[in-house]
Amino acid sequence: MSPVPPRDVQRAAARAVRWIEDGKAGKGFTDTGRKRAHQLADGEDVSADVLKRMRDYFSRHGVDKDAKGFRRGSEGYPSPGRVAWDAWGGDAGERWANRKSNGG
Repeated sequence: MSPVPPRDVQRAAARAVRWIEDGKAGKGFTDTGRKRAHQLADGEDVSADVLKRMRDYFSRHGVDKDAKGFRRGSEGYPSPGRVAWDAWGGDAGERWANRKSNGG
């Protein structure tokens, strides 16, 4: 059975869904990011393949955390990079995907 995303992952993705609906995702936001945000926010089961994709996403996009508008309270918050980060489950999603991908 595929795992269900933890509540903190669901909350981050739900926040991203709201931001996407508010037009804060930016022009380059992908359909994959939109789909992932809804999947995680809705608490749908996540396959091993999706967990690997999540882990890969976070490993490529960790640098986005240093960009303007990523942190709450900073100018431009939420940046499109922050919206995308939360669409994939945010920091909680990163921890979860890494743990599950390592057999945890």
